[in-house]
Amino acid sequence: MTDHAPHPATIPGYIDDKDSHLTRLRRIEGQVRGLQRMVEADTYCIDILTQVSAATKALEAVALGLLDDHLRHCMVHAANDPAHLEEKLSEASSAIARLVRS
Repeated sequence: MTDHAPHPATIPGYIDDKDSHLTRLRRIEGQVRGLQRMVEADTYCIDILTQVSAATKALEAVALGLLDDHLRHCMVHAANDPAHLEEKLSEASSAIARLVRS
């Protein structure tokens, strides 16, 4: 995990969707707790795997939403500064690569 704290004067790109992202993440947290209960209860493997897939897709949806927010906000604000834009493009490319590899 890298430390990319925003500059104090900047606002995160996801700020407008923050509540939505938090709601989705809380729902995913509940799904993961449900998975723990399923394992504790010796639930059939395929049923657990089905729920793991659902939780994974939910996390991917959050990741794509955050990436979209980044592109629409952070990249737009960096457009007038070529060095900053290059940094943001590199960050976005790395994030996409991590999503694709997972």
